[in-house]
Amino acid sequence: MSEVRIHTLSVLVENVAGVLSHVTRFFSRKGYNIESLAVGPTDDTSVSRITIEVMADDASAEQIMNQLRKMFSVYSVKELPRKTSVRRELVLIKVKAEEPDMRNEIIQIVNIFRASIIDVSLKTLTIALIGDEDKADAMQNLLKNFGILELARTGTVALERGEATLVDDTKENKEFNLGKNMN
Repeated sequence: MSEVRIHTLSVLVENVAGVLSHVTRFFSRKGYNIESLAVGPTDDTSVSRITIEVMADDASAEQIMNQLRKMFSVYSVKELPRKTSVRRELVLIKVKAEEPDMRNEIIQIVNIFRASIIDVSLKTLTIALIGDEDKADAMQNLLKNFGILELARTGTVALERGEATLVDDTKENKEFNLGKNMN
């Protein structure tokens, strides 16, 4: 049996009401916790991309992908390994910054991570960071010392590197009229 690890699944689905609920209920029924979930439309407004991170062994991840492929509203499913994908996450952090010295230290950290200060008040700074999970975790750990008041993370979005695109050979592209978008 292989080790349990995070698997990043990219799923193209029909962009209609209830599809996201249907997909997430599948994970709940099977007893898998979704570690990260991001969803949005693609360049074709009739298609949405769901990026799901799930903790599973390799065999379970393969089973999950096979069962997702059987859903009528699912066009394509593919695992995106870290080595062959570009991965990003948006993180918003509101941190205490009550004194000028604190503010200066926080600004230095923000600059090092190439993040942005998007809101300022007399006692707080709100920071936006776009990066991979490791970068987000590192900045979050440094800012803990100042007092994080609020934090919001979008979850990972990912695309394959290079010319590769999300294509799934288990369903006919023409069946869903997606051939033009996926080749």
